[in-house]
Amino acid sequence: MTAQHGPVVIVGAGPIGLACALLLAKRGVATVILERHREPYPLPRAVHLDDEVFRILQAVGVAEKFAPFTRAMPGMRLINGRRRVMTEFTRSTEDGPNGYPLGSMFDQPDLERVLLDEAAAVDLIDLRRGCQVTDVAGGARPAVRYLNNSGVVKTIDAAAVIGCDGASGAVRDQLGITMRDFNFDEQWLVIDVLTPAPLNVWGGVHQICDPDRAATFMPVTGNRYRWEFRVHDGEDLDALQSEQTLQKLLSPWMTPSELTDSQIMRQAVYTFRARVAHTWRNGRVFLAGDSAHQTPPFVGQGLGSGLRDAFNLTWKLADVLDGSASESLLDTYESERKPHATRIVLTALAVGWALTGGQDRLASVRRAAVTALCHVPRIAHALPDASPSLRRGPLVQRRGMLSRLNGTLFPQPWVRTPDGARRLDDLLGLRYALISRGPLRNDTANRLARMGLTHIDVDALACVPSTNPSPSEVMRAHHSHAVLLRPDRVVMASARTEADVEQLLSVYRRSHRTHVTNVAV
Repeated sequence: MTAQHGPVVIVGAGPIGLACALLLAKRGVATVILERHREPYPLPRAVHLDDEVFRILQAVGVAEKFAPFTRAMPGMRLINGRRRVMTEFTRSTEDGPNGYPLGSMFDQPDLERVLLDEAAAVDLIDLRRGCQVTDVAGGARPAVRYLNNSGVVKTIDAAAVIGCDGASGAVRDQLGITMRDFNFDEQWLVIDVLTPAPLNVWGGVHQICDPDRAATFMPVTGNRYRWEFRVHDGEDLDALQSEQTLQKLLSPWMTPSELTDSQIMRQAVYTFRARVAHTWRNGRVFLAGDSAHQTPPFVGQGLGSGLRDAFNLTWKLADVLDGSASESLLDTYESERKPHATRIVLTALAVGWALTGGQDRLASVRRAAVTALCHVPRIAHALPDASPSLRRGPLVQRRGMLSRLNGTLFPQPWVRTPDGARRLDDLLGLRYALISRGPLRNDTANRLARMGLTHIDVDALACVPSTNPSPSEVMRAHHSHAVLLRPDRVVMASARTEADVEQLLSVYRRSHRTHVTNVAV
């Protein structure tokens, strides 16, 4: 941090706020986290993340500590109202192209505990609990006023503010930002149960496509299980949560005696919504996570979308604060994340309508169509994957038949090194990187070093054998000799030949100030 600006203030100490603080700390940016709750929230919430999001946790610095608390998810079954399997599509539990299983189950309190422990060990992070934010001033010089845990009014003049304070969005409300509503408001009963012994059930997600009551059942980790049941319009919520109704709802999976011996960790009615904020930025004040977007859980991307926000925003903010990029770089946060998050919300709505819709006259036709489609391999494998590529913009060059890697995440294999096997991202460092098939000319390599860019020759990498294509194979398949990677591992631009590599350096120079040299990576 330089003396010309204060800390970045983060409102909310959930996973998104903590991830923002840890990512900024890795770039030397100090943060103050203001959290209204005096203690961490102990109840289960998010339970699924994909390999891309696990890779973000690697960048945060907690993936290895968090991994023992996760379980690879083997796929999904669609089940009809008579509890018969309509179709099943599986997912490999081995590491995918991002270096982690395609889907993993976890318990959110475990993740938050790992993040909090990591943050407590970082001097640049100041977590203040029991603090209620009362006023946020946007613009180029943001300020935050809050009541601390002693009831004293405090003010922080901040370098920037990130509102990670959930769907209630105090920061969003303070700035008068409204949300686009996709007119989806459904109540669901969510039940989390801890059993004394494992249940005899398949380890994947069970989607019950029942016209009488759509539901989802998921083994989480260990002996934790989750059920979600749609609430009918006008249904008596007290009766729905009674012990008698609970036994009836869970009877396909648990006997009354098993339920009696188990611990009901949470039983509550939630309203699933689909909303996206109209704007995500006011000067140096930003929204992230549920404050910026709320999605139904049908594709398991609620937490994942928020962590993508954190990764996308923090490296750009750090580059602006350290002077290596102009303020205009911050414009790309909303222009990249808002369309991406919106597409995920719409995907969740479409999947939810197809898999759980059962209250209209076309329900039986829709379920039959879904069953048929899931037997088509390309469609069956595509259903669980919800993260689209980034569109063309200032930080993503034009995509086309000859540049299809642009806007996509570069694959991450395990690589053999003298210190043992390591994931590729750990070799890339924190900043931009240029990946080539084969060595660079000496003059080009020297320019890269002066610009602070990491270079890796993927043809020289000793990748650990895997069922996934190696980076060299991926680049060769896309006729790319070299690619320019952003700090978030997205391909910014690609070059077809060695002669085109200079164009990649020009792309980087246009987006960053060239006076930055000898930057540590």
